[in-house]
Amino acid sequence: MKFAQRTVKTSSAGLDAIFAASGPNVISFAGGYPDATLFPEHAMQAAFSESFAQHSGSLLQYSTTAGYLPLREKLADRMNRRDHLNLKADDILLTQGAQQGIDLTARLLLDKGDGVIVEGPTYIGGLAAFDAYEPTYYEVPIEEDGMDITKLQKALMQHQVKLIYTIPDFQNPTGTVMSVEKRQAMVQLANQYDVVILEDSPYRDLRYTGENLPTIKSFDTEGRVISLGSFSKILAPSLRLGWLTAAPELLAALTALKAAADVESSHLVAVAVDTFMNDNDLDAHIDAMKQVYQTKRDAMLNALERYMPKDVHFNHPDGGFFLWLTLPEGFDMQHFMTAELLPEYNVSLVPSHHLYASKSIENGARLNFTNVSEATIESGIKMLGQALNDALHPAQVNQI
Repeated sequence: MKFAQRTVKTSSAGLDAIFAASGPNVISFAGGYPDATLFPEHAMQAAFSESFAQHSGSLLQYSTTAGYLPLREKLADRMNRRDHLNLKADDILLTQGAQQGIDLTARLLLDKGDGVIVEGPTYIGGLAAFDAYEPTYYEVPIEEDGMDITKLQKALMQHQVKLIYTIPDFQNPTGTVMSVEKRQAMVQLANQYDVVILEDSPYRDLRYTGENLPTIKSFDTEGRVISLGSFSKILAPSLRLGWLTAAPELLAALTALKAAADVESSHLVAVAVDTFMNDNDLDAHIDAMKQVYQTKRDAMLNALERYMPKDVHFNHPDGGFFLWLTLPEGFDMQHFMTAELLPEYNVSLVPSHHLYASKSIENGARLNFTNVSEATIESGIKMLGQALNDALHPAQVNQI
């Protein structure tokens, strides 16, 4: 059986490696999972029951491609209040998680060979979605305050680019936050070079210290920023419910593509989430999650301070799900994990090889701290430190 050529790169994107690097005896810092103990199970169960009681006869019927209007109204109000935007319900499309928003944007804009600028490193699922459309990637490094704007401008000057993909808030995989100045500069460059920006922000609500920065969308003067959000990280992943905001021309085209892809997102789920938001304080729920996640982040940072070799560096994110390890140049983290860390220490992470479009950087890794307990963080980071010390300084081990 002969598959379409575009499936080749997608099938080798590395997503399967993340899910495979887990098991009952493995301490996994690999998957980007929320803490399942924080899911509001009883409140969601009540919301589904109430939805059936209040919408009998229509809840299981087809709805609209745009999605349940009351929920879109709530999302518009929430973003207007928190992010100082000026959105209406008609500016929002409900999607199957933010992931579908990435796919719809790629499908709308990209022909084979078209230029896409991505951060280096970037979200592995974003690369998997883009790969299906066979673009030409131009990789721009991440700095401490987001994408390197000088190199972004150089890439735009030298190449034909249709799309800039960025995760400005607690970036996956590094946890970095793009500065206000860089957000403004990115919009200015997109205007100058006639490029669309895809702003992917599923972690925006999960800031543990400091104040949230304005969205890239808030600086959009020409209707060229598509912004994505998701309930996966702030409510529950299995809802598979996200949203997309865009200017009318872009939104109409994206809505038509969604209609062709899956007709609509689950009306049942959208009504239940809307009911949950009627009966519960979503912001209070998020605040409670943030307290737990901040404690876990601090536990991981403290453990890294104690157990990492001096030549292993890590950052200190202000929110999100991840932090970033940097090993000495020449260190192959992929080989280290598959040959030593996983089989000998039962610890897993995500090697940087999978997180660069160029697949050229081997000496980094993503660590997740939200889906593991504080005790597991302590023991897992201790074993990771021992394994890295053995790999980086074998002579010291032999002397002992």
